[in-house]
This record gives sequence, structure tokens and C-alpha cells, in this order.
Amino acid sequence: MTLKILSVDDEPDLEVLISQKFRSKIRKGIYEFHFANNGLEALSKLVEVPDIDVILCDINMPEMDGITLLAKINELKNKSLKTIMVSAYGDMDNIRAAMNGGAFDFATKPIDFNDLEATIEKAMAQIEYIKKAEKTHQQLESIQNDLKVAKEIQQSILPKDFPAFPEIPSFDLYATMNAAKQVGGDFYDFFMVDDNHLGFIVADVSDKGIAASIYMAVSRTIIRATALKGLSPNECLEYSNNLLSKDNANSMFVTVFYGLLDLESGMVKYCNAGHNPPCLIKTDGSTEYGPVTGDLVIGVMEDMPYKEAEFTMAPGESLFLFTDGVTEALDVNDALYHESRLEEVLKNTQTLTPKEVVDKVTVNLSEFTKGAEQSDDITMMSITYNP
Repeated sequence: MTLKILSVDDEPDLEVLISQKFRSKIRKGIYEFHFANNGLEALSKLVEVPDIDVILCDINMPEMDGITLLAKINELKNKSLKTIMVSAYGDMDNIRAAMNGGAFDFATKPIDFNDLEATIEKAMAQIEYIKKAEKTHQQLESIQNDLKVAKEIQQSILPKDFPAFPEIPSFDLYATMNAAKQVGGDFYDFFMVDDNHLGFIVADVSDKGIAASIYMAVSRTIIRATALKGLSPNECLEYSNNLLSKDNANSMFVTVFYGLLDLESGMVKYCNAGHNPPCLIKTDGSTEYGPVTGDLVIGVMEDMPYKEAEFTMAPGESLFLFTDGVTEALDVNDALYHESRLEEVLKNTQTLTPKEVVDKVTVNLSEFTKGAEQSDDITMMSITYNP
């Protein structure tokens, strides 16, 4: 980089001396000098050349002395702008005042140009370090802003208007997704496939962060679009798996539970692609986890068969779906929350609304972790069947 240096001194011969002593570095573009005769001219020069790096400032000058100029420079709050004060050897009181006022270093007159060059090089090293740090900070701020936008976009594609379908009284539903990082890989979805069938999905993409969030958006779009064609759950996941397995350069995958609730009979047809089984809350308050179908996760290998299973929900029963961020949550001692604890929390919640059930688990989970850092995305969905 070219170091831009402003020399502020009322001695008329100094400009000639500096130009001679540093002519080699000036010709090579290492140093670029600018000159001012006093503090007022220096302030004007800083406006004219705003990217000055180093100021060589005489202390005793007419119109505005160096100490006053230094105070004005400090008001700019430019951390990468370094001021080297210049004064007579015996003028230690002013030199001390300048150093206490924020000067980077000082040189004494008559100027030893070798010593001055070493001081400039030392300033240059610090300036480069500060500028790199500022650039890194700006990049981090840009990333943070991008992540904030990405989080807003991700949250916007998840259904969040509850009650979900107030015009349909035969079920109630509530869901949340809380990412471990600013963006996550978990997702949930629900939709009416037709007038009598509610489709619902809870899924968990491998890994976390930006890559997982992109894969999440793609997976959610593919599975939803496929499900809305009216395919059975296993056919839906077979088709989605083939699409997601093609050109999967990052070898990512997603666990998926896709269920289809018949609002007249209460029958739930489902396919579980490597996901946690949901917990059924019965009308007597007892709970039990549903069976898995033993199917492979989505996105690993094309042409994989997926099986379908079914069970029937009785009126008043609820289904609680979740990702492993719930059961694998850790407390400060690295103890797991575990499926058994979740099942105990869900017992006797048959009179609660889906939102109240999710809120109860959320509170219990928070009490368990007790401030430990969230290690995984946490997604929950609760559905009550009320024909």
C-alpha cells in the first residue's frame, strides 16, 4: 500500500529535505507526501486528502499549534490515522502533553531522518493491522446483516399464522422452530391437501447454519409441492428423495416425518424417513411414541423404497412432533433431555391446547438446560383432533 503522509511544519526548507531524503520511496510509490505550514492548513489538507495515514506535526507553529491540531485530529475518531509529533529536544513538556493527548510517537529536532523513517515504518505496521481489523469487522457486519435477512426469509417461508385453519373446527395445530444459530436446518409445514386431509411435516436437515438453511428451503419446497399433488406419504418421500439425491455435492440429508390426517375418520397415514417418532397424547392423559417405519433419511440415495404406516386418532387425542434438538438438548453438565423426560412432560396434557402443550415443553426445556448454549435447532408441532 502507498502510505500517505502529511507534514505540518512552518519551516520552509523541510519540504525540500523530506523530498530529498525519501525520494527513493516516493518514486517507488511507497510514500506519498503532502505539506501544510500550520494547523489550519493541515485541517484543510485533511479535507482535500481524506485518506492521509500519518501526520508529521510540529508542535510550535503560528495560527494553530501542534497540540491544538492534535486535539482536532482526535475528534475525527480515525483509529488508523497516526500522528508523530516533532519538536526541539528540550521541549519535553510539550512532547509529554502531546503523547498524553494521543500522539503515536515523537521525533526531535534536528530531525534524524533514519530514526524518523523507523518511526514511520512502525506507524505503517500498526496502520496496516488496524485497517485489516476494520476490514474484517466490516465483513463480519456484512455477514451478520446477510444472516439477519436470511433468518427473516427462512422464518417467512414457515407457516406462522395460528390458528392454522380457523374455518376448520376438526383440528387445532401449533408449531415453532428455534434455530441454534441465526439460521437453521429444521422446518415444519402443514397444509390442506384437499377438503378432508391435513398434511403435516416435521423435518431436520443434517448440520446447521447457512448451508443447512439453504438445503432446508429446497427440501421444504420439494416435499410440499410433491405432497400437494395428492400422493401418499411414502410416494411423496420417494419422489422427493430422488430429486434431493441428484447432484447432492455436499452429501447433506434430511430426516422427515410426513403425516396425512383424515379429518373424518381420524386415520393418520404416515411415512417416517429416519425421524424421531411423534408422541401420541391419549384422552386419559397417557402417552406413547409411535412406531417408526424404518426408512432411510431423504437425500442420500436415489430409488429407495419408502414404507407407509397408519394409526387412528380418537377424538380429543393429540400428536406431538419434534426434532432431536428437543430430546438431545444438553444441560450445563452435558446431560441429555431425553425422550423419557419429554414423555413425562406430555402426560396429562390432554386438556391443553396445542400452543399450551408446545409452551409447556419449551418452559421445561429451558428449566432443564438452565442457560446452557443451545446446540441444535429445536422444532415442535402439536396437533389435536376434534371432529
